[in-house]
Amino acid sequence: MLWIVARIKWIMIVSGVLTATMIYAAVAPEASLQSTFGETLDEPLAKIIVRNWGLLIALVGGMLIYGAFRPPVRGLVLTVAALSKLAFIALIFSEGAKYLGHQAGIAVAVDGVMVLVFSGFLLTSSRSKKA
Repeated sequence: MLWIVARIKWIMIVSGVLTATMIYAAVAPEASLQSTFGETLDEPLAKIIVRNWGLLIALVGGMLIYGAFRPPVRGLVLTVAALSKLAFIALIFSEGAKYLGHQAGIAVAVDGVMVLVFSGFLLTSSRSKKA
């Protein structure tokens, strides 16, 4: 796990950029839903919610990039990002395999890897602080 600690800055930058691409949902909510889930919601309220969802995810991506350059906030940033990604994964799996054949399936896999890497960093760095 020490390799994660040694490379966390670049891991956070790459993860942040990938996560921030969900700004697409704020710009084009219908197209984003179609590509991610294979479905759309046409109601005006749905567009507001999807735009907000995309913006919040993009903000987590921005936090990851910020945390890459600010070591004192990395623990908080990685914890928030991991919890957000875990919630998304849990919500997707709560629907069974329905959305896994779309880009949501790729997002689940990539987010799962990110959660494991972030958790590895948090566990390793907290152990090294105690030692």
